[in-house]
Amino acid sequence: MATAAKEKPMERKLIRISSKRQVTIPQRYFDRLGFGQEAECLLRGDELILRPIASQSDGAFSEQILADLIAQGYSGEALLERFKAEQKKIRPAVMRMIEDADALAASDQKDPSLDDLFGEA
Repeated sequence: MATAAKEKPMERKLIRISSKRQVTIPQRYFDRLGFGQEAECLLRGDELILRPIASQSDGAFSEQILADLIAQGYSGEALLERFKAEQKKIRPAVMRMIEDADALAASDQKDPSLDDLFGEA
């Protein structure tokens, strides 16, 4: 007989909402979840969910972007400017992929392939 997985207890803290609709994330939650300069705000039914967003300076895809730009002949200031522009495209592209995958998962299609979920390689 399988045992039910133990759920982590939910923590609760009442917070105030300012006249400008601003809230302060309690420090212990902020630190534990690794919040930085940005947060993702989601509406799920009657719940508001805030999730930390990793900063773009975390190095995600940085080496690949730099290698590609160098191979294209960029260097110096032009490399730096193009790198910043390319790095800003990552998050929106990933968010579009997630939205597309969520829509496909919610559809009636049975057993979608990886190509269906993420496009052709």
